[in-house]
Amino acid sequence: MIDQFIAAMLGTLAFVIIFNVPRKEYLYCAVNGGIGWLTYLFLFQHSSSIVISSLGATLFLTLSARILSIIRRCPVTIFLVTGIFVLVPGAGIYYTAYYLITNELAQAGVKGLETFKIAGAIVIGIIFGFAIPQGWLNRLQRNDNK
Repeated sequence: MIDQFIAAMLGTLAFVIIFNVPRKEYLYCAVNGGIGWLTYLFLFQHSSSIVISSLGATLFLTLSARILSIIRRCPVTIFLVTGIFVLVPGAGIYYTAYYLITNELAQAGVKGLETFKIAGAIVIGIIFGFAIPQGWLNRLQRNDNK
């Protein structure tokens, strides 16, 4: 599991470099991506559902990106977009296209639907991640102003 954490961190780090993130945020982004992947693995072991695991990991990743953005005083997109890289169903998209090209339409439909579900779960996880803590953050900001 540690090797997967390190691989997820390195993959996220490569994406961070491509996205031209400030150097002082490299480690935080990489750790965020690695933790997102560990969350996915943990949820997959306990639910055996790729979609539910993706939803939960994205929700956790979004919340951690929000917290990092507050602590590091940076835009949340720096941590979210780079961290979500490890959860994007790239292999599903590839195999859907492969099955379409090889005229295996039944397998293309199955893989395409699964990929669409994962992508939808990622979107829902991001939406919930931005909706849930907003009230908490607003209350904390109001208490600081008093």
